[in-house]
Order: sequence, then C-alpha cells, then structure tokens
Amino acid sequence: MNQFKTLALLALLSGLLVGLGYLIIGGPTGILIGLAMAAVGNLSSWYFSDQIALRAYQAQPISRDQAPAIYDIVERLSLSAEIPMPGVYLIPSPAANAFATGRDPSHAAVAVTEGIVTMLTPEELEGVIAHELSHIINRDTLTQAVAATVGGAISSLAYMAQWSSYGMASNQDENRGPNPLGLLLAIFVAPLAATLIQMTISRTREFEADAGAGKLTKHPRALANALQKLEASARQTPIQGNPAFEPLLIVNAFSREGMAGLFATHPSTEARIERLLALEEALAKAS
Repeated sequence: MNQFKTLALLALLSGLLVGLGYLIIGGPTGILIGLAMAAVGNLSSWYFSDQIALRAYQAQPISRDQAPAIYDIVERLSLSAEIPMPGVYLIPSPAANAFATGRDPSHAAVAVTEGIVTMLTPEELEGVIAHELSHIINRDTLTQAVAATVGGAISSLAYMAQWSSYGMASNQDENRGPNPLGLLLAIFVAPLAATLIQMTISRTREFEADAGAGKLTKHPRALANALQKLEASARQTPIQGNPAFEPLLIVNAFSREGMAGLFATHPSTEARIERLLALEEALAKAS
C-alpha cells in the first residue's frame, strides 16, 4: 500500500509540473528548461549522496575490530536481507540518531552516532539498523532524488514566472503575456504544493522502512521501544548538522503537530509505534 501511495504521489508531483508548464508558457519548453536546471543539481547530489551526508556529520568508517557489535549486526541483517554489506560508519556525537545513504544497495552506508550505541539495548539497536537497511533495500534515496528533482523544477518555473510577471504591466498584447492564472499558481501555490507532496513521500517511506525492519528482525516492538527513547533524547540533545539532511535521520529533532505536521519529514513517533505494534500482532497471528 505504501509503495502504491509513493508512486501516486510521484505521479501527482509530476502532473503538477506538467500542468504548471502549460499554464505559464503554453507548451513543453518551460517544463524541459525547469527540469534540466533542477536535474543537474539534484541528480548529482543523489549520485554523491553517500559522501555528502557522511561528511556533513563527520562520520568515520569503522571495521569489525573497532566496533564488533555494530559490525556484526549490520553484517547479519544484510545477509538476511540478501543485500551487499554496506559501509559502516560511526558519528562522533552524543546525540542518539542514525541514517542510511547511498544511491543503491551496492553503494550504500549505514551511520550511527556514539549516543545511540550507548543508549539502546542490542535488540533495539538491531531494530534501528534494520530500519536503515530497509531504506537501502527500498531505494528510498532514489525515490527522494526523483521527488527533489521534480520539486526543484517546479521551484525553477516559479522563479521564472516571478521574473516574467514584472514585464506584464508593460505588455499591451495580453495574448503574448503569461497566463495570469498560471503566474498565480506558479509563484504562490505550486511550490507550496510541491513541498507538501515531497514531505508526504518522505513520511510514507519512513512507515515503509519501519515495516521492513519489523519483518526483517521479527521483533517490531524492539524498534518501537527504540523510537520512544530516541524521540525523548532528540528533544534534549538534537544532532548537530545541516538541516537539509534531516529526512535521512531516523527521528526528527522536534516533533510537529497539527498543521505543522504537514511539513514534517517524519510521521509522529506515536503513529509509527502504533503501526509497529499492529505489525507485531499480525506476525504473531501468522506464526
């Protein structure tokens, strides 16, 4: 269901781009220009995403000799999931958090902070690492890159529309000027809608990774317990880093409720725990 929802949201985002281009310019030229401008930056970021994110948090590669417990968990879960062993990194931070990055399973990395290693039990840490491996299995980095590319194209078109609107007053031939409705949608509505869709995709992928982790470890409650601890810790000791990489982290530094939740990169911890406990019941019945 979450996979279908993600595809539907990506289709909606793409449809928004196509419709916006036609409203502003009246043809495919604007779509191609905006898409090309956004694709160069976003796709290159996706290709080098592993190194960019790891450097942003000063993550250091670790071997089995340096951290045998962490290394063994990643190796065992990777074998169970039948994916290549990702790189294992340790972030020198007391904050409790983790993330996965990389453009595909063959070029992936899992990073955990020093704080999360000391805070969680081995079973809870296994649940967190399984969550990050699920992101790798589901190729969520690629999904987010596509969403960011299309969203960037929409923002580029909005920027172009804003500049073109300056000349509308001096344009005597209304048929030659941009569509006023298209300009309104481009400048105000479309970028906001694109952001909301991107955040919804991000939250959907988090639910999917939680479910994947529960099925991989067969212990959804362990991840649920970990999420509860991590949210409380993130409020007291948020991880220091570029806010642009917040969607990668397993928990947000601050939860958002009400309308603000629409712009959150992650679902509420309560909703995630509720789904994990429901998965636990389903697995118990199936066994």
